[in-house]
Amino acid sequence: MPEERIDFNFMATGIGSVPFLDLEPTCREMAEMTPLMPFWPQFVRRSHLEDMSVQYSEGLPLLEVRERSLVVSGSGDREKGLVEFYESYLAGDLERFSVTRDYAPGLYSLLELIEASEVDCGPFIKGQTVGPLTFTAGIKDLDGKPILHDPELSGAMVRGLAIKALWQVRQLERSGKRPVIFMDEPYLSGFGSAFSPVQRHEVIDTIRIIIDYLRENAQLLIGIHCCGNTDWSMLLEAGPDIINFDAFDYMDHFLLYREDLVRFIDGGGAIAWGIVPTSGFTGEESVDGLLIRLEKGLNRVTEWGVDRGLLARRSILTPSCGMGTMAPEAARAAMALLSDLSRRCREGI
Repeated sequence: MPEERIDFNFMATGIGSVPFLDLEPTCREMAEMTPLMPFWPQFVRRSHLEDMSVQYSEGLPLLEVRERSLVVSGSGDREKGLVEFYESYLAGDLERFSVTRDYAPGLYSLLELIEASEVDCGPFIKGQTVGPLTFTAGIKDLDGKPILHDPELSGAMVRGLAIKALWQVRQLERSGKRPVIFMDEPYLSGFGSAFSPVQRHEVIDTIRIIIDYLRENAQLLIGIHCCGNTDWSMLLEAGPDIINFDAFDYMDHFLLYREDLVRFIDGGGAIAWGIVPTSGFTGEESVDGLLIRLEKGLNRVTEWGVDRGLLARRSILTPSCGMGTMAPEAARAAMALLSDLSRRCREGI
């Protein structure tokens, strides 16, 4: 992770998925609530093409969508498909790996609103991509096994996600703002349990393929989002600029990694505190209540010797996870809370 001065100071941004259906009104509303780092919404209720894995499957070899899921096609020539893929990948053919409007209308809509000066945008603009472990663990081969365990096929998919992320970065750059890309890795929730079939070094090496590729080809900031508990030292070692966690339910678990977190922050890293609950949202939450929870975490980190001003500059606020499963009115209330909390923090807490 390169060291540089970044100043987030509790900017708010979203994770991705929303329960809304209207494109432009939603993009406007979300941008108004996250004006310093707007994000493009994933409209998961509009189409199965916006499922977090299906959304990033275009242009990748040997895949087909079947019953709203991705599977390895039984009709393709594997060797030919992989050869054609690597020819395009090595040639840097970004257009082959584009995400079309049908798969990500929120991306196109947000950029069009910004270009038309209908939406204000601060210094950053955020996108997201499915993480490589979540992607490969969710795709079944012809024998019904996850391709995560097929080195040849999973290797191609990981590199495919990398070049697709680069295509997305190029689109976000059109806004004139600095791109921020989060890799969403729900698969890594609960990593280290007896049911986890992947090794720590495999996770780090896989994520680094994408991080290294993006850094070699673009100026951006890269985050990793995991909405459950995981081995946070593992994700920090993978080298992101930003780590995003569920600070509402897993604050104490996350803060067990004292030495790793201090090293991360001192080295230029930022923490995105997922402080507004999503799956457990009740409507009874308040800015004051969330602020108390956030303060507990901030105070713990400053007790470790991290300067409070530095921590503020290296802090972002988000919902705890995506909002796609929430009721629309609850999602709107959660985002309003996030926006108000960000404003309160930026004014000084």
